[in-house]
Amino acid sequence: MNQEVNNAYEVLSKGGIILYPTDTIWGLGCDATNEKAVAKIYEIKKRIDSKSMIILLENINRIYSYVDDVPDIAFDLIEAAVNPITIIYPGAKNLAQNLLSEDKSIGIRIPQDEFCLQLLKKFRKPIVSTSANISGEKSALNFSEIKLEISEKVDYIVKWRQNETKNGKASSIIKLEKGNVFKIIRE
Repeated sequence: MNQEVNNAYEVLSKGGIILYPTDTIWGLGCDATNEKAVAKIYEIKKRIDSKSMIILLENINRIYSYVDDVPDIAFDLIEAAVNPITIIYPGAKNLAQNLLSEDKSIGIRIPQDEFCLQLLKKFRKPIVSTSANISGEKSALNFSEIKLEISEKVDYIVKWRQNETKNGKASSIIKLEKGNVFKIIRE
């Protein structure tokens, strides 16, 4: 695994796109602060850039670097979550502008996957995480379901957990608003 972390790190550092396993499903990833890399993922997915993507961070304390105001309820939601959870925060900052939604919010997940955590610690920046599929099509639930149309356009395919046959499941998504108000987007 360490060699794969190093390989993915090298590609991300040069503005490249990786295809990698997460704690949910396989994803396309890049440096979340690099607008050109983010644009390339939109192009690969054939996704309109007004549809934002999420980022991964290695720990909850890093959220403050990328969100203006973190509502207190966010910590309660993260700590109470049994399954992977993505929280959409208002007031995103220090990220590629083409990554943000129209209302300047950003979805953030703290993965529980050892590969992702090691890569995030080494890279020391947020990494985009979006499903490895063409926008609007069914998500690939394991590596074997990823279409060639996606895999042939990335700069590096992580050689870790490719043989797993267990289907992954996308994270729950909750959107936070001011005043500790939240809305469940996807269970």
